[in-house]
Amino acid sequence: MLSLKLPRLLSINQVPKGYREQGILFGYRPPRSSAADCLLSVFQMTNETLNIWTHFVPAWYFVWTLLGRLWGPGDWEDPHAWPLLAYLLTCCIYPLASSCAHTFSTMSTRARHICYFFDYAALSMYSLGSALAYSAYVFPAEWVSSTFHHCYVPVAVFNTVVSTSLSCYSRFLEVERPRFSKASRTLAFVYPYLFDSIPLFYRFYLCAAESCTEAAILVHYKHTVFAFLTCFIFASHLPERLAPGHFDYIGHSHQVFHVCGIISTHFQMEAIMMDMAERHRRILPASLLPSSLQTLGAMGICMAVSLVVIGLCSMSLRFMPEPLQR
Repeated sequence: MLSLKLPRLLSINQVPKGYREQGILFGYRPPRSSAADCLLSVFQMTNETLNIWTHFVPAWYFVWTLLGRLWGPGDWEDPHAWPLLAYLLTCCIYPLASSCAHTFSTMSTRARHICYFFDYAALSMYSLGSALAYSAYVFPAEWVSSTFHHCYVPVAVFNTVVSTSLSCYSRFLEVERPRFSKASRTLAFVYPYLFDSIPLFYRFYLCAAESCTEAAILVHYKHTVFAFLTCFIFASHLPERLAPGHFDYIGHSHQVFHVCGIISTHFQMEAIMMDMAERHRRILPASLLPSSLQTLGAMGICMAVSLVVIGLCSMSLRFMPEPLQR
C-alpha cells in the first residue's frame, strides 16, 4: 500500500479537448487512468475531487431518509406513500450516479461518455420521481382528477425519455459544437423541470393573489430559488469564467452547481413531505391516489427505455475515434 502513487496531474493543454473545462487550467487527471487510479484520485486534490464528494456524501443522507420511511410504520401498505418512496429512491440514485461518473470518467473517452450517460439518465429519473410526488401531493385541490392531472404523469414519462435521449446525444456534439451541446443538455433538464413545476407555479400564483398561509409554500419557494440558481450556475460557468485558473480546485461552478442542487433537493423533499402530511389529513379517496402499480410502472418504463438509450449510444461510440493522449 505504501508503494501506491497518486496519479500525476496535468494542465489543460495536456488533455484532449473533450476533457477540458472552461476556465479550469490545472488539476486534470490523466485521460487513460486505471480504475485503481480513479479510486485513488478521490483522496487526492484534483479539479474533480469536490465534484465527487459534494454528491457522494449527500447521497447517503437521502439513503438514510429513504430507509427511515421504509422502516416506518405501515409505509409499505399505505398506497399514499408509494409516490414518496419512488421520489426518495431517485433522490438517492442521481447523486450516487453523478459521483461515480466523476470518479471513473478518466478511464478512457468511451468510458467517460458511458459514465455520463448513466449520470444523465439518473437525473432524468429524478425528474420523473418529482412528477410522481407532485401528482400525488402537490397538485392544487381544484386540479385533482382534471384532464391535466390524468395526463401529467404520462407526459412526465415521455419527458424523461426525451431528456435522457437529448442529453446523451449532446455528448456526441461536445468537441465540434460545444455551445450547441451545452445548450441541448441544459434544455434536456430545464424543460422537464418546468413542466413538473406547473402545479407548483400555479400554487405560487394563488398564494400571491390570496395571501395564503400554507407552511409548505415557503419551503417550496426556497427549493425553487435554489433550483433556478443551480441552472444559472451550470450555464454561466461562474466564477472560473471571470478568473481562469483561480478556482481550479475549490469554488468552481460545477462544485457550486452540485451544492445548490443538493440544497434544492433537500428543500423539495421537506416541502413534499409537508404537503403529503396535509393531504393525508384530508383523507383523500383511494381512487384519487396513484396506485403502487402505476408508480412502479412509470418508473419501470423509464428505466427500461433509458437503458435502451444508453445501450444504443454506447454502441455508437465505436464510430468515434479515441483522441491521442499528449
